[in-house]
Amino acid sequence: MTSEQNLHQQLEAMRPALLRFALLQLRNDTQAEDAVQDALLAVLEKPGSFAGKSSFRTYVIGILKYKIIDILRSSGKEKQLPCEDDAAESDLIDSLFNANGHTLETARAWAEPDTELEQKDFFRVLEVCLEKLPAKTARVFMMREWLDLDTEEICKELDLSTSNLWVLLYRARLRLRECLDLNWFASNV
Repeated sequence: MTSEQNLHQQLEAMRPALLRFALLQLRNDTQAEDAVQDALLAVLEKPGSFAGKSSFRTYVIGILKYKIIDILRSSGKEKQLPCEDDAAESDLIDSLFNANGHTLETARAWAEPDTELEQKDFFRVLEVCLEKLPAKTARVFMMREWLDLDTEEICKELDLSTSNLWVLLYRARLRLRECLDLNWFASNV
């Protein structure tokens, strides 16, 4: 098998995950497909650009990330997402704490985070945990943590107040920690 065939197979295997990532951010099938196609085309046009300083998957996601940012910045004001059930979300968050505000369970010790992050299955579990978040919460988290957009850009793009953004980020981190504790760290102890 030639290296070109191998490259095509690797990209084809990554395509569904890349499309899910793009859809989460763009909320538009056409724009998500365009972003993924542009990223894959960029990799295929310059296959020698991959320096091996990260995993190939990380390299391709990095390219996709910039394609998504370009689309977000050029698309102007976005339509409002449907309002989430804030009361249900608050009840869920409140159930994690006792009356004096302390968490009911302390976080499990996370061995060596650098080693854990390098494990391929971790990202699969993280992706599942992200998919379990409410759509708007997951989107805000991904914009901040994966796309590295600053607070002002996210607030402008989603028409959020700064305090609302920080609440959504707090909720996302809390629920991701809980999901990872249950589905990753508990099984790797």
